[in-house]
This record gives sequence, C-alpha cells and structure tokens, in this order.
Amino acid sequence: MKYFRYQRVSALIKEELSKLIIREIETPDALVTVTDVEVTKKLDLAAIKFSVIPMEKAEEVLKILNKARGELQHLLLKKINIKPMPKIVFEIDRGLEHAAKIEKILMENEK
Repeated sequence: MKYFRYQRVSALIKEELSKLIIREIETPDALVTVTDVEVTKKLDLAAIKFSVIPMEKAEEVLKILNKARGELQHLLLKKINIKPMPKIVFEIDRGLEHAAKIEKILMENEK
C-alpha cells in the first residue's frame, strides 16, 4: 500500500499530540483520547478528533484545547519539525456516543 506524505504526517501528529495532551493539558475529571487526525493534502490544516470520558465534559475540554491550541501547535512544531506545519483544529468525536445510543436502542428492542 502506498502512503502519501499527508497520511504519514497525520499519523505522526496523532501520536505526538496524544502525548502532549496527556502531559501538558489539565482536563479536570476527564480522560481525553485523540481518535483521529485528518490532514489536508496541502498540509495546511489538521482536524484533530478527540473523545472524552465522561462525554458530558466534552464541551468543556473543547474550550480548554482551543485555548491551548497555540501552545500545542508550538510544542508540536518543536517535536515534529515539518514545513509547513498544519494548523490544528479540534473537533469532538461523537462516534462512541452514537454507538452507545444505537446499542441501547438495540438492547431495548430485544426485550
């Protein structure tokens, strides 16, 4: 399988940003996991999808991450050292929440 540069950059950003969030960001009573990173082919934007446990804290964590975006961008540039460094944008990944709702509906239908 042929890997393109933007795919390699995506995987690298996911790995390094996960570590940075754990070490550098205070998320009170919440566990944050980077679930996916989508980098554009021009390497100008990276959409960072993350999940939060408990899901009720997702909006609060999104505000914290957006506030720390500049610092995270800077630390990421020091770790990865690629040109151009994609601008990071955070998005809540609601996939797990959606899957749990579907599972709950299926369980109720079985009864």
